[in-house]
Amino acid sequence: MQVRNVTTPFGRRPVLLAQIRRQMRTAEIKTGKTADKWKVFRDACEAREVLGIQDRALAVLDALLTFYPDGELSENQGLVVFPSNAQLSVRAHGIAGTTLRRHLAALVDCGLIQRKDSANGKRYARKDETGAIDDAFGFSLAPLLARAEELAHMAQQVAAERKRFRMIKEALTICRRDVRKLISAAAEERAPGDWKHIEALFIDLLSRIPRTPTASDIKSALEEMEMLREEILNQLEANDKSEDMDGNAVQDGCHIQNSNTESINELEPRSEKEQGAKSSPDNKRAGEPIKAFPLGMVLQACPEISNYGPGGAIGSWRDLMSAAVVVRSMLGVSPTAYQDACDALGPENAAAIMACILERAGHINSAGGYLRDLTRKAERGEFSLGPMLMALMRANAPAGKKAG
Repeated sequence: MQVRNVTTPFGRRPVLLAQIRRQMRTAEIKTGKTADKWKVFRDACEAREVLGIQDRALAVLDALLTFYPDGELSENQGLVVFPSNAQLSVRAHGIAGTTLRRHLAALVDCGLIQRKDSANGKRYARKDETGAIDDAFGFSLAPLLARAEELAHMAQQVAAERKRFRMIKEALTICRRDVRKLISAAAEERAPGDWKHIEALFIDLLSRIPRTPTASDIKSALEEMEMLREEILNQLEANDKSEDMDGNAVQDGCHIQNSNTESINELEPRSEKEQGAKSSPDNKRAGEPIKAFPLGMVLQACPEISNYGPGGAIGSWRDLMSAAVVVRSMLGVSPTAYQDACDALGPENAAAIMACILERAGHINSAGGYLRDLTRKAERGEFSLGPMLMALMRANAPAGKKAG
């Protein structure tokens, strides 16, 4: 094996313990191990961001590899190349001397090459009587051989991450297009709903996406955009069902009479059910529960609710609904008010609303009255959970994401 002992650099250049440890690991290369030098180089190029090196440093590594005569790195052939700075500069496309030295140091620091300096710091090879190289001083490529599998794995991870980033970016583009066109269609056709407010939410969301977003930025924006799209679709679906029910009510109106002369507004919602009062056309969607938002989004918007789940955590909708019952009692919300919310919005959305109320408990005078008000608005088709969740997600976002 070419590298048996650790070496320190010539002159004033210091040595770091990390470099010594890398040399010791390199000395453990298995006998007979080989690797295609250009494949290893391509893997290093793919993983350059993980390694923390620049393109120019890779150009210098490319030049160093051209001085290695064989196509495969092998300890049997020797792994030290010893070109002068002038020769390296020519093969690295005329890179300046100071820049060359800086990038050579970067390649050493990230563990892709090692220095093997002679006593006077010169790079040369000592040959035996037959003309074969007996020993050489310069730059050892042994780390590339030792880390061949590691670099290949790093390259695969980078490629997978790049593919995932491309997929979520495409998903965001499609979702963004859907939201834009749905808002435009609803506004142009004058569908019931506060479309100016929804468009303002859409514009605000777009403004918070950085010019050069990370995968985390894109994922967060996609989650909010999907919530907004789901909210729009829920609103449009509610409008369609309301129109259908209004049409049926007009056709059957002459056959319906209400003998109860007492004002509905003077009764508790539970009393309506006990007296068999008919549901209004704008009431919950003919018994069909409103579609719930993803649990992860609810927990992201309302992290406080997790403290009241079984064992201090929430892992399912059942856990969230159990926590909502605890919070309901703690905030003084009556069982009747909470049951009405479950009937109007569905148990999942009612639990999510209790999580939202808990998150804003310091700003709400009467949690029970607030819940009843939201329930009545939901029955009239005037309330939706999406904007409330998105507002809380923005409020609980890290400071860096809020700034955008």
